[in-house]
Amino acid sequence: MILTVTLNTALDITYKVAALTPHTAHRVGEIGERPGGKGLNVARVLAALGHEAVVTGFAGGRNGAVLREMLAPLGPHDALVPIAGNTRRTLAVVDAATGDTTQLNEAGPTVTPEEWAAFLSSYDMLLREAEAVALCGSLPPGIHVGAYAALVRRARTAGVPVLLDTSGEPLRRGIAARPDLLKPNADELAQLTGAREPLRAARDARRRGAHTVVASLGPEGLLVATPTTVWQASPPSPVKGNPTGAGDSAVAGLLSGLVEQLPWPERLSRAVALSAATVLAPAAGEFDAAAYAELLPRIAVTERAAAA
Repeated sequence: MILTVTLNTALDITYKVAALTPHTAHRVGEIGERPGGKGLNVARVLAALGHEAVVTGFAGGRNGAVLREMLAPLGPHDALVPIAGNTRRTLAVVDAATGDTTQLNEAGPTVTPEEWAAFLSSYDMLLREAEAVALCGSLPPGIHVGAYAALVRRARTAGVPVLLDTSGEPLRRGIAARPDLLKPNADELAQLTGAREPLRAARDARRRGAHTVVASLGPEGLLVATPTTVWQASPPSPVKGNPTGAGDSAVAGLLSGLVEQLPWPERLSRAVALSAATVLAPAAGEFDAAAYAELLPRIAVTERAAAA
């Protein structure tokens, strides 16, 4: 099975309005509600691909109860650790006129030391059955900034390949623990390394501890720096839609390709096709299956140069 960790799960709420205009009242045309958080999105896509996916992290309060109830029929197995605090909400306002999305994210509930200890115990047990693990998203209040570094080290001790997808100081601390895969976007990579050129930044991130860096370049696809090779994978043309969750679908493609032992070109074709098909889907954690099947053989994967 593939384990995904979402320490800061969310109940995602989406409002669709005809046009978003600041300082005015809006009539909401459509309302959506779903379980959210990067690792939950990854797990939903993995389940849709036919992989056994287990989600862990924290959930609590009324929002947490709703999240778990909605998660149950979607495929992933629920191994979330209960907490006293109320799971956060995120609000996405979709402008139907432009397709743009405005995102409002709550910080999340405070996690106590006792709840963190309970999570670590559960995490160690889940690692015994995991073929790979993804550590995804932000940290809730109460969790120390080096938490992901600790979880990377525990996975490596258990012999489980680990992917890290976070940002800011948790990313800076986590990369030093030497994750097998690092999956930042271009901005996160630039903030980590100070380099705006993606290949230079990816090489710098490898020197900081990541074994392989997979950088999201938005509509341009993915850039990958392994110990021996640099790959670039791009869709045949940019797709328009809601990009929320596209990076999470790419993570699902990378992890599924990893456990299936696919060569890098096939892993990257899957990841980019899933990412693009997610832009065309109505919600994060979902992808347009027909678009995915159509795009998969059309992804251009090229080998650029040996990584420095």
